[in-house]
Amino acid sequence: MHRLLILCTLILLPAASAEASSLKLTVKDALRMALDNNSNVKAARYNSEATAEGAEIATSRYLPTISFEESLMASNSPTNVFIMKLDEGRFNPADFATPDVVNHPATKHDFKTALSIQQPIFVPSLAPLKQLAIKDVEKSALQLEATRQKVAFQAFQTYLELQRAAAQLKASEKAVVDARENMRLASVRTSSGVGLKSDELRSRTHLSMVEQQQLSTRNDLTLAQMKLAILIGLKDESVIEVSDLPEAVQVPPMTDQSISEALQNRVEIRQSHIDMEKSDEFSRMTKRAYLPTIGAFASYQLNGEEIPFSADTNSWSAGVSLKWDIFDGFRRGSERKKALSSQSAAREVLASAGNDVKYQLKESYIRRDEAGKRLEMANHSLKDAEETVRLLGRRYENSLATMVELLDAQTTLNQVRANLVDAEAGYALAGGQVYFMSGTFVKEMLK
Repeated sequence: MHRLLILCTLILLPAASAEASSLKLTVKDALRMALDNNSNVKAARYNSEATAEGAEIATSRYLPTISFEESLMASNSPTNVFIMKLDEGRFNPADFATPDVVNHPATKHDFKTALSIQQPIFVPSLAPLKQLAIKDVEKSALQLEATRQKVAFQAFQTYLELQRAAAQLKASEKAVVDARENMRLASVRTSSGVGLKSDELRSRTHLSMVEQQQLSTRNDLTLAQMKLAILIGLKDESVIEVSDLPEAVQVPPMTDQSISEALQNRVEIRQSHIDMEKSDEFSRMTKRAYLPTIGAFASYQLNGEEIPFSADTNSWSAGVSLKWDIFDGFRRGSERKKALSSQSAAREVLASAGNDVKYQLKESYIRRDEAGKRLEMANHSLKDAEETVRLLGRRYENSLATMVELLDAQTTLNQVRANLVDAEAGYALAGGQVYFMSGTFVKEMLK
């Protein structure tokens, strides 16, 4: 009894472990996990945060710069020794006693402690630079949104692939059951002397081919599970279960309003608008490059001979400076021409992006209608193929049809089943494609 209990435990533990590691997900669960855990989304989020700091850097240029300095200098240069003594307030008549004393002073050192402040007052390029940084932040946020849309759509596609692989596996299992039944019929007819050995061999070959297809389909399912697991941030060995059949994605009819909303929602269009605004700011900055810059400065200084931070004497200075570049080798003129060309390019890119979005949206609606018709035809084909196999099966039992005819019909049925699975997944994907091309995939799919 003890050995029997141990054996039962060893048998049940792997099954319990496999069951615990499996994860059943709906399509919304997969999308949410992808948006939370996908590495590309995280990277885009970090990039957006880093770009936001760039705007803070641009804003900080309006603030004063305060610096502190402590330095030690030693020299026997007449000029340096003169300045050090002057800063320390240590001049006396003996320093000018003879020309030799002035021209060949002894080595001297000086500790200088300085606190300085610089404050920009009028820097023409600061305002455009700040606006450029703000536009970069907006563009980075849009890039994050584009990444979220793309990753969510990839998760949706992969989820459908997993659904399709699971459905294909079930279809292949049905095909194996049907092939075994055909082989049984052929064996019974051969045993009773009314069938041909070749029919039995054909049915066995057909069964082998169907079993090979089943093996390939099972591997497709495993790979789809691994792909989805990686995409949503799980370990690639995680076993993921999905709903049996893809749900049709309901989309509104295409109207002028839907096209207008797509032009407002698509990230590419919004990024193109920002690029055009950036080119305007760059043009504004090139104009301001012809203006002068004005700044204020102030400093407080201590000088000592003996120890750091000592103050044999102290001094201060303050002032205002103006700098105006009169001629720079035509650099500013070339930058101005560059800015104007960038503005023209940004306008053309925006126009092209608008045309692309309109075409992509219309194409997605056309493809969805096509996928719907394919699904409808696949359902009719399945009914016809099943009825054909049923009739030929009875005819074969009554020696009114050959095994070749029956196997041909069975092969067609298997293909029709596979086509139906593809059509169901394709129709769901086409609906998601409409929302993706509208720029509202995440919003609509997570309702």
